[in-house]
Amino acid sequence: MLRYVPTKLFVQLKSHHYPTNSRHAAQHTQTITRFRIQRLLLTNSLDFDFDFDFEQDNTVLLIRLTPPPHFYASLTRIYNSFLCFFSFFFFFLLHLFVLFFVAMDCWSPSLTVDEEFEKLVIRMNPPRVTVDNATSRKATLIKVDSANKRGSLLEVVQVLTDLDLIIRRAYIASDGEWFMDVFHVTDQRGDKLSEVDVAERIQQQLGPREYSFRSLTRSVGVQAALEHTTIELTGRDRPGLLSEVFAVLTDLKCNVVAAEVWTHNSRMASVVYITDEATGSSIDNPERLTKIKQLLLYVLKGDRDKRTANTAVSVGSTHKERRLHQMMYADRDYDMIDAKSRSTSDRCKPLVTVENCADKGYTVVNLRCPDRPKLLFDTVCTLTDMQYVVYHATVIAEGPEAYQEYYIRHIDGCPISSEAERQRVIHCLEAAIKRRASEGIRLELCSEDRVGLLSDVTRIFRENGLSVTRAEVTTRGSQAVNAFYVTDTSGNPVKSEIIEAVRKEIGLTILHVKDDAYSKSPPHESGRFSLGTLFKSRSEKFLYNLGLIKSCS
Repeated sequence: MLRYVPTKLFVQLKSHHYPTNSRHAAQHTQTITRFRIQRLLLTNSLDFDFDFDFEQDNTVLLIRLTPPPHFYASLTRIYNSFLCFFSFFFFFLLHLFVLFFVAMDCWSPSLTVDEEFEKLVIRMNPPRVTVDNATSRKATLIKVDSANKRGSLLEVVQVLTDLDLIIRRAYIASDGEWFMDVFHVTDQRGDKLSEVDVAERIQQQLGPREYSFRSLTRSVGVQAALEHTTIELTGRDRPGLLSEVFAVLTDLKCNVVAAEVWTHNSRMASVVYITDEATGSSIDNPERLTKIKQLLLYVLKGDRDKRTANTAVSVGSTHKERRLHQMMYADRDYDMIDAKSRSTSDRCKPLVTVENCADKGYTVVNLRCPDRPKLLFDTVCTLTDMQYVVYHATVIAEGPEAYQEYYIRHIDGCPISSEAERQRVIHCLEAAIKRRASEGIRLELCSEDRVGLLSDVTRIFRENGLSVTRAEVTTRGSQAVNAFYVTDTSGNPVKSEIIEAVRKEIGLTILHVKDDAYSKSPPHESGRFSLGTLFKSRSEKFLYNLGLIKSCS
């Protein structure tokens, strides 16, 4: 048995009875015992001093071992080495433990192992954003690099667009596992950026929200907002349609807090955020949502819709512009359906060419058209929706005309292989550019917000023969800030006297005209012309059949 005490080791060995009946025999026994102990220590390479005694009637031999001075230093080194090894092993196991539980928590059965590995790489290499205000005299350079994944370009362009930055130039390279972009941007006035926190704001937008494991299966730019109920509408456009939609919502005690409406090729798409008129919160009653959806669908279909109209109601909100591109692409607004659409589109048709680069295995898309805000966002949205990946791109938009060049492949890695597919890409990009085209006179309305405001304003538009081609509805605190692009029912510019009549009816201090051509042109001398009677009777009869107004007379 071994016992450790400071400076000494005691070894108790049960032994045979040593005869000590004579002093000579006792000396002989001690000599033999000392020799055996010394041989035992040498055999085990132990350089210890020792002495011994017999106890308990010579049946127990007590050996006292005294370690040399260097023994404790060696013992300390062994202890420290063991402690270092144990610490390293402990933190290694802890690291594996954390990674395991993060992976288990974020695992989705719909994602493959390859996708999970790709997202792990992205999380380990978050996007890095740098802002350079010294290189260029005219613009601020924003450089973004990160691990590459599908949709990276769209995410970055969307963030820059949402920050109201104008992209003057862009150089994109994402051929491989890494994504590197350089954007030359200015503010809305065309000046270099002065904010010192631009890089941090961009990095925050690109970081946790986009690269969390659970957000990977969602659409790009989707942001939850439980205080609103979202309504998505697609259908055939017609004069007075927007007025009818807002009238239905007002009658159903819904308050419109935000909306965006696009029209193109006789199709209409809209994303509307509504709240309950009484509570100001989202509407989540299933029966009420079903009723809203059915009545709006009835309004959309009308009696002339050649395609199936569609409504969707959900609690939450989306990135409106991103969603509108998806909705209009799904509605196939890029298909020409009549001569009117074709002649209208030829007036400002962008130039789009699609060619294959056989030696590199890419399809090269060149686009040239008049420059406008958010043009890059619109084209990248469409390429993403069509399942194409942008590997290289160059964008120049420093004058009245914008030039964009993309090197793309389909998501399966193949370039465009048929003439039908090539034509489809051309038509889809043309549609993406013209969806947001500012056709008509821009009317801006700013007033105290109230329930039914949009219903009243669009009703006045309809009664005066105005057709809304695009609308942006926002609420800032208690103020309603809305913008409408209007034409006459044939898509032609509206006469100035009609605009003035509408302004007088709504309020000259509330409704303003934001159109240079309109402000420079003199008013016509002819009397007031209105097509209100023509469309008023038809629309009011339609609403009367829905039970939303008491009389159509």
